[in-house]
Amino acid sequence: MDRVFRILGVIGLMAAITYMVRLLPVNSTTVALTFLLAVLGVAAQWGLVEALIAAFVGALSFNFYFLPPVGTLTIGDPENWVALLAFLVTAIVASQLSTSARKRAVEALDRQHEMERLYEFSRMLMLADAHKSLAGEVPSRVVQALGADAAAFFDRDSGRVFRAGASEALVPDSKLKDIALQGTVVYDAEARSFLMPVSLGGHVRGSLAIVGGSVSETAAHALANLVAITLEREAARESAALAEAAQESEKLKSTLLDALAHEFKTPLTSIKAAATALLSESPQSNSHRELLTVVEEESDRLSDLVTEAIQMARIEAGKLQLHRQPVSAATVVDSALRKFKDRAQDRRVTVQIDTSMPPVEADEELISLVLQQLVDNALKYSPPDSPLTISAREEDGSIVISVADQGPGVPEHEQARIFDKFYRGDLNRQSIAGTGMGLTIAREIVKAHGGRIWLHSRPGQGATFSFSLPLAAVEAGA
Repeated sequence: MDRVFRILGVIGLMAAITYMVRLLPVNSTTVALTFLLAVLGVAAQWGLVEALIAAFVGALSFNFYFLPPVGTLTIGDPENWVALLAFLVTAIVASQLSTSARKRAVEALDRQHEMERLYEFSRMLMLADAHKSLAGEVPSRVVQALGADAAAFFDRDSGRVFRAGASEALVPDSKLKDIALQGTVVYDAEARSFLMPVSLGGHVRGSLAIVGGSVSETAAHALANLVAITLEREAARESAALAEAAQESEKLKSTLLDALAHEFKTPLTSIKAAATALLSESPQSNSHRELLTVVEEESDRLSDLVTEAIQMARIEAGKLQLHRQPVSAATVVDSALRKFKDRAQDRRVTVQIDTSMPPVEADEELISLVLQQLVDNALKYSPPDSPLTISAREEDGSIVISVADQGPGVPEHEQARIFDKFYRGDLNRQSIAGTGMGLTIAREIVKAHGGRIWLHSRPGQGATFSFSLPLAAVEAGA
């Protein structure tokens, strides 16, 4: 109906112009320009259809009233045919150009409005209440920022559907879930609705439905991307907060463990000294000597456990400090074996180390602790009468030190977890004492030195633990 009124208005405008120019003493060129300006005005104001009608009405009026013979639609002079045709072509082309420019201006304005709405939407999401579910806030923000009739968001992580807006424009839950599953975009022109997946980097977070409002397909996709980015940012923020809290908790735990372990060290040292002193005194009864021996051995074992706890606490708190210096593999092995002098006196321990090998760059005390853990492990898990072999070899710019036993070996399904904290094998968990921290400490110390540690074992054929250490740098002129 509006177009009908506009067409009648165009005809009336051209009739009014015709009436006015007939009253004035003007030539045909001025009349043609006047009609042409009217056509341009109509094109700029109303559009192409109205401008074309204005052009044809103007051409008819120009022919009938201003080209001889006046009062007829015939043209006597061929030059007037050219003039009429030029007027008509100029009017049509000018109206098309004017309409095109007007359309582009309207599109630019629409894009500007869409950008403003998208900015407002992103600002709303950024300022959303941190104590509320961000996914639950999305539909209401869409309706508020875009002026949509209704909006719905399916959050795949929680499996919930959040809605806002008119109830009669609701999109079924099943349809939203299908869109998230299939990853397709559905546009219903009649209902003016968009249904699209919300995804980022291939990870689908859910699906979004927008019903009503003036939203282009490009803006709808941009809005879905904004939702995905905001949800991903929120998830990353929550993960970072949880990680930070866990890290702080771990640091606190490690600090307390370190302090507690140090507190145990002093009384254990006193107990050990007292037991040793009593054992070295005048002859005692066998029962007393046996009890003192138990006290001495158990205090050693407790001291080892406390040392492990201290090292683990330092490792977890990131306080493991290395005092590197050139040291030979033979020196490290001798230092480690001194600790097992009594325990290994009935064992045949073979050391295969070429003393001419270059030194490694390492903290002697910590690497000795690594070897102690591996030797202790071999002594525990191999038969009392079986031999141990400790060897070292140079390989690819590093020294590889190995401890091999002839025990039952490590089952294949346990080998991947053997260096995990607190992990102990299924078979000897109850019968052999230990905390499951020793191999973990060894791994972290070797890793801190820039080396690696590994296990080679076959059931029934023993186990060989090996670790590598980088060679010490050779000084210039050395």
